[in-house]
Amino acid sequence: MSQDLPVDPYIIDVLMRDLVGHDRAPSAFVVYLWLWRNGPGAGRPRVGASLQTIATQTGLSKSAVQAAVRRLSRRRLVTARRGRATEAPVYEVHAPWRREAVTGAAAAAKPAP
Repeated sequence: MSQDLPVDPYIIDVLMRDLVGHDRAPSAFVVYLWLWRNGPGAGRPRVGASLQTIATQTGLSKSAVQAAVRRLSRRRLVTARRGRATEAPVYEVHAPWRREAVTGAAAAAKPAP
């Protein structure tokens, strides 16, 4: 069964080139896409996942995911919060090129201003 995933054109047209070409961090782009798919792309404002879960789902190593999350956090593309030190983080995916918050698939389908 196929399911469409609306993705803001900015993600492919600008963010991919910026993370992969400029930052030389293709893993950050892969992690951002995974978080987008499991957060706003699935109609959820946040996604809870361990580094190991993201690594398993993306095919990246756990350390690559950890570095990608640090880079994405530094660039303010995601916010990671933990209730306790041993809990899996809850990620909120940001789209700073938009004025409104990204909260679901409907927002993802809207063209960027």
